[in-house]
Amino acid sequence: MAATDAHRPPGTAPERVVITGGAGFVGSHLVEHFLRAGAEVVCLDDFSSGSKRNLEFADHGRLSLRTTDVSEECEVEGPVDAVLHLASPASPVDYLNRPLATMRVGSQGTWNALELARRKGARLLLASTSEVYGDPQVHPQPESYWGCVNPIGPRSVYDESKRFSEALTMAYHQQHGVDVAIVRIFNTYGPRMRHSDGRAVPTFIAQALAGEPLTISGDGSQTRSFCYVDDLVAGIAAMLRSDLVGPVNLGNPEEYRIDALARRVKSLTGSSSPVRFIDLPVDDPRCRRPDISRARRELGWAPTVGVTEGLRRTVAWFRRSSAG
Repeated sequence: MAATDAHRPPGTAPERVVITGGAGFVGSHLVEHFLRAGAEVVCLDDFSSGSKRNLEFADHGRLSLRTTDVSEECEVEGPVDAVLHLASPASPVDYLNRPLATMRVGSQGTWNALELARRKGARLLLASTSEVYGDPQVHPQPESYWGCVNPIGPRSVYDESKRFSEALTMAYHQQHGVDVAIVRIFNTYGPRMRHSDGRAVPTFIAQALAGEPLTISGDGSQTRSFCYVDDLVAGIAAMLRSDLVGPVNLGNPEEYRIDALARRVKSLTGSSSPVRFIDLPVDDPRCRRPDISRARRELGWAPTVGVTEGLRRTVAWFRRSSAG
């Protein structure tokens, strides 16, 4: 297969894949997936939130790891079949601490990744987010919903950078004919999340295992939908193989109250940690649940790992990583 072909036939497995943010939580699982599929993988990461420990499974010659800030440059020698653009802080802890870097990777970083795809005739997959829906007034959220985002609130650095990256991706598709795919990722969890990530699942697990109070923002009535990382990877791979442009929601439509999630984590860890309620962050969404009708219909994809089983696997990994 010639990597310079402008339009790779749908269903064709890529032979050489570039993954920006490939040392991050989701990125590292995608690296592992494509290596197992026999592809050569080039991982670009500046390690601001990713870690080389996430790639310790890869001890063979088909992985090339490069320390690169894709906001500065995104150059790769040789043929490229697919570019998966995941580089971005994704945890509120990270993007609130690094607001300008977050906006830069969503804008200039996406531009550079799209330019790489344009030069190589590669398919670019943009990892967008459910955060483009903001605090939704439509529930569950279909791809046709335009969202309710505060453009000057503290979360806007992430929300708006992803909204811009979607617009830029579509502009490249329309003006330059770049083969693109946009997925909107809903809350994802699993092994390799940082203990200090700040999102609900790793925070509750780390606190429960340490015997610390489980901190619930607000009264815990807000809801989220939690997708196990293996399911997300399968959805991204299916999107990449397709000829869909998107956007396509990828997430688990099973909806959980945050206080119910905390109780489930306590039960699975056997923890006696108390629960402590803290202030709700500014612009924190009241609810979040994907409508995955399009993914089911056009990709034949739906999550298969339930929340209890996914949490079991994640707790086991947190225990091992703490022991190590």
